[in-house]
Amino acid sequence: MRVLLTSFAMDAHFNGSVPLAWALRAAGHEVRVASQPALTGSITAAGLTAVPVGVDHRLDEMVKGVGDSVLSHHANQSLDADAPGQLTPAFLKGWDTMMTATFYTLINDDPMVDDLVDFARGWAPDLVLWEPFTFAGAVAAKVTGAAHARLLSFPDLFMSMRRAFLAQIGAAPADRAGGSGTAHPEDSLGQWLEWTLGRYGVPFDEEAVTGQWSVDQVPRSFRPPSDGPTVGMRYVPYNGPGPAVVPDWLRVPPTRPRVCVTLGLTARTSEFPNAVPVDLVLKAIEGLDIEVVATLDAEERALLTHVPDNVRLVDHVALHALLPTCAAIVHHGGAGTWSTALVEGVPQIAMGWIWDAIDRAQRQQALGAGLHLPSHEVTVEGLRGRLVRILEDPSFTSAAARLRAEAESEPTPAQVVPVLERLTAQHRAHGPRRPGGTPPCVS
Repeated sequence: MRVLLTSFAMDAHFNGSVPLAWALRAAGHEVRVASQPALTGSITAAGLTAVPVGVDHRLDEMVKGVGDSVLSHHANQSLDADAPGQLTPAFLKGWDTMMTATFYTLINDDPMVDDLVDFARGWAPDLVLWEPFTFAGAVAAKVTGAAHARLLSFPDLFMSMRRAFLAQIGAAPADRAGGSGTAHPEDSLGQWLEWTLGRYGVPFDEEAVTGQWSVDQVPRSFRPPSDGPTVGMRYVPYNGPGPAVVPDWLRVPPTRPRVCVTLGLTARTSEFPNAVPVDLVLKAIEGLDIEVVATLDAEERALLTHVPDNVRLVDHVALHALLPTCAAIVHHGGAGTWSTALVEGVPQIAMGWIWDAIDRAQRQQALGAGLHLPSHEVTVEGLRGRLVRILEDPSFTSAAARLRAEAESEPTPAQVVPVLERLTAQHRAHGPRRPGGTPPCVS
């Protein structure tokens, strides 16, 4: 097969696709990864072939300009549409409007979509796998007749919210895949996709949002109900383009409980509301009889006023190498960090404050494998008490081990490849042909 993967230019959203791309290549399939030029280095560093499309998106510019207002609207709001009373009609409508205007259309702008469609027309992929916010992948697939699927690296709460929103505005299921080609007038995402597809003479249906199926790397305990076909796949950690090197100090077993601290972008209080100050986190662990490994870059280190004696600062260390030696992790709630800790069986303190990070952390706590400490509630005493509790209560480690076993029960990326081959054969539209008249190849 020819397989086109696509993600908007953000490492955290691209990284989850890398192990499956490797598996497809190892099985003999041709793989290309398309994104804005800013991601080219990350794609090639992963050993994959990059296709730069469009121009770099302006998401960072938006975040610096009005990000506080946009993100504050979503802060500390559960996205669990299936929990009674969680999402009001006003929030759902505001979510659809705001996300379309300030996120979806920025990361899938016209130059990116046009270049991606042009490439797909020339290369003629059999299958397009798209990061679930990169709707340009669905557009390119529908224009060229390729089979297409979303590749999920976080719980599919956004789709649960969309189902709740469509039900609220009275968009009947018949208006979805194979429907009339007209989005509901109150559906901002549908209206934008209808206009985008219309530029290529293709009608809109809900498959442009859902894909023909989804590949889900999230353990079943964290998956919301789905009304579409889903292929489960084990999450295999890939921690980005930085060097994955085991340093000398990591080769020696720790003599005290080791705790990883990683805060991601939440440490940068100038850009994000509800951020957790680095100093506060390190003060909370000062004096404990533990070894702390804090992964902080130069910008994060510049925010420090004091480094406790039990803290080792490192610029970068691959989490999949570090976490097997750790008794716990304290982190910002990001999906990649959370997933890596889960598959390594490490209890977590997650300080998630937005989007699915809240619901993942709450579910982790409900399953006994960690604790949720919302970032706006973090205090030195509160964080310290939770960390001591996790380190002293073996039930957290046992529950984390159960989640690891659940994750390992899913098929590996290599085992998923034959399933994708079969689904592609079922969903790939007849014609167009490859350049020179060669028919699309499916196994």
